[in-house]
Amino acid sequence: MTDASALPPPAGETRLAALARWWGPHPLAQAIGLAAAAAALALLASNVLTSMARVGMEPSLDYLTQPANFDISESLIVYRAGDSYARAILVGLLNTLKLAISGCALATILGVSLGLLRSAGNPLLARLVDAYVEVARNTPLVLQLFFWIALTRTLPPVRQALEPLPHAYLSVRGVYLPWLTVEGGAIWPALAFLALLAWGVHRVRRRLGRPLSLTEWGLAAAAAILVPAGWIAADGVRFAASLPQLKGFNIVGGVSLTPEFAAMLVGLSVYYAATIAEIVRSGLQSVTRGQWEAGRALGLRRTRILQLVVLPQAMRVITPLMTSTWLDLTKDTTLGVLIGFTEVTAVIKTSANNTGNAVETILVLVVVFLAISLPVSAAINAYNRRLARRGLVTS
Repeated sequence: MTDASALPPPAGETRLAALARWWGPHPLAQAIGLAAAAAALALLASNVLTSMARVGMEPSLDYLTQPANFDISESLIVYRAGDSYARAILVGLLNTLKLAISGCALATILGVSLGLLRSAGNPLLARLVDAYVEVARNTPLVLQLFFWIALTRTLPPVRQALEPLPHAYLSVRGVYLPWLTVEGGAIWPALAFLALLAWGVHRVRRRLGRPLSLTEWGLAAAAAILVPAGWIAADGVRFAASLPQLKGFNIVGGVSLTPEFAAMLVGLSVYYAATIAEIVRSGLQSVTRGQWEAGRALGLRRTRILQLVVLPQAMRVITPLMTSTWLDLTKDTTLGVLIGFTEVTAVIKTSANNTGNAVETILVLVVVFLAISLPVSAAINAYNRRLARRGLVTS
């Protein structure tokens, strides 16, 4: 059943009527229930504050400006021991976001690929993917993380680093990969233009109510190539490949991933890719067989039927579940504290131990994760309402 809040409002509905519909039936009972819950929370907060005052603990966020006398092994911004606790928490938050974004991207690519292979009609591939999904989903995530971090500890030292691919090294110090560096200018204006162009093409397609013609696609492609290329040439942007190289007792160049980050990234991606594979499979199965037969009747190949007919309909099932999986992956980055990855939970834990402000630090952690989760939830709810207006949400 579709949530009533996701359905479009009736035509000509007044604001008062909309408020009453949003509030729901039995408004008096709901108001009493909310008031009782608020009173219980206020009583609980009062008791906590009284107990803290009795033992000489005054709740305060002043500790955020105090120096944090501990190091952080990896950081996206400059940090050194003695910087404020606020900066240390920011470093942990950036590490969490780095892991969450990388994990969501890798898990999505792997999970979607496995889901499509499972539905490709090849019995051998389907059984292999089934085995992977069953093993990954029925093994505790913590156990998998311990396995991957233990595996990184068995890698050889730098001098005997493994090179599974050209200029890619695996050693006990971490993973070293080639990287593309940008020098001499800023590339973000070109990326912003490409994002704006993609949004504009999407809006034009919706307004026209038809696919773009070959000429229109050609104009969009020309703009996507010429404008960024012109900016790069005018601003003097240069691209250079940075390749890891073994020099003495160290590996220089490229980008390096610490063993803890690599273990977390692989562990989360492998675990949640199995869930995403199941989501993709269920989304494809939600499309009736008649849609496939209609595509074949039009003379379309299987890949074109999947691209043009099945996937657009399956996305209404896949997208909400996929978003929930991304949020779960983001929240499970907190398990990094178990294997030594310095994400925001580890920083909060160290801050609480050093300052004694356990309640305040936990509240900061709650606010941090709510700031991550609530915007994503709001975005997916807006997407679901948009699908409801277009009549794509099934009841």
